[in-house]
Amino acid sequence: CLYFIAPSGHGLKPLDIEFMKRLHEKVNVIPLIAKADTMTPGECQQFKRQIMNEIHEHKIKIYDFPETDDEEEMKMIRRIKDRLPLAVIGSNTIIEVNGKRARGRQYPWGVAEVENGEHCDFTILRNMLIRTHMQDLRDVTNNVHYENYRSR
Repeated sequence: CLYFIAPSGHGLKPLDIEFMKRLHEKVNVIPLIAKADTMTPGECQQFKRQIMNEIHEHKIKIYDFPETDDEEEMKMIRRIKDRLPLAVIGSNTIIEVNGKRARGRQYPWGVAEVENGEHCDFTILRNMLIRTHMQDLRDVTNNVHYENYRSR
């Protein structure tokens, strides 16, 4: 479950906490901050810390990355974990940036590119879901969440 959190800057709402608590035993929960382009980088980092503190405080289980002996893979997993919750930007508009076409949002002060790692964590999310952790997400869903559901 990609759980989108509104970029309020004030932490999780009681409804977010309740929903995630009801979901976390049934599905893999991956917390995301929506509309990351509405915050400055500093605000985004502070909000991420606040969200993760509240997730731990309320004992909400989020997707637990697999253990591995591979040093490179562990570095990649640490980089992803350090960025949780991932902050993403959505856009269905193609804009021109420095002579290249990119998906993003045009603002009076500049451009927020969906696939630019300096602007948001979309590429990390995409790679995690499609390339690096797809099989583990499927396995955990089947072997843990589905089996828990079935045994109730």
